[in-house]
Amino acid sequence: MGRGKIEIKKIENLNSRQVTFSKRRNGLLKKAKELSILCDAEVGVIIFSSTGKVYQWSSTSMEHTLSRYNKGMEEEHSLEHPFDEQQAEKLQGIEVNTMKQEHLRLHTAYMRLNGKELDDLSFKELKQLENQLNEGIASVKRQKEQILMEQLKRSRLQEQKTIMENEDLRKQVEELRQKRSSNILELNLLLERRLEHSPNNSKADDNNSASDDDNHLPDTSLHLGYVCMHVSFHVFFWSNFTISPYITHKL
Repeated sequence: MGRGKIEIKKIENLNSRQVTFSKRRNGLLKKAKELSILCDAEVGVIIFSSTGKVYQWSSTSMEHTLSRYNKGMEEEHSLEHPFDEQQAEKLQGIEVNTMKQEHLRLHTAYMRLNGKELDDLSFKELKQLENQLNEGIASVKRQKEQILMEQLKRSRLQEQKTIMENEDLRKQVEELRQKRSSNILELNLLLERRLEHSPNNSKADDNNSASDDDNHLPDTSLHLGYVCMHVSFHVFFWSNFTISPYITHKL
């Protein structure tokens, strides 16, 4: 009993569609391989699934097959439309000539702006060139003045910032000086208080009072002491040494 004929239409059932795609894809790739081997042909197959996945096979390499395909399509197109290439070459030549003329025009304009190649210009053209140069110079001056003003503004802002920083530093130095002066005054007061309450100071006061009492002794006692010391010294040297009259007289 033979197989029934299958109607070729989209399979609505998703699972059946995936199964059929897998089977027929493998069958197509198998047939491509057989065709390449049996007929010594270069075969390439590219398949995109409904989900966007790519399946490909080539008897040589896909890059080589695609390059050969594009080259063959270009040759076929040139054979079918022989005048298209001639027209393209003609248009390309026109574009090249246009670009050359534009380049020459721009070069001439540049040289004239530099004051060269002015021999072919009329008085009117020279006047127009002069006006153009004056406008360019005026524009350059305006731009230069604007840049200078911006630089001056930045310099003034920097100067003000520097002045403020210097003022802050001066205030800080002044505060440090005032703190130092106050600390020195406090230290001096503390030292004076400690000296006033020191025991050595009390002893010095007692010694001073005693010396004052001694200073008030009668001058006669001081004189008697000096005479006694003189007599004792003279007697001591007279009893132990033979002293000349001159030395005795001096003593």
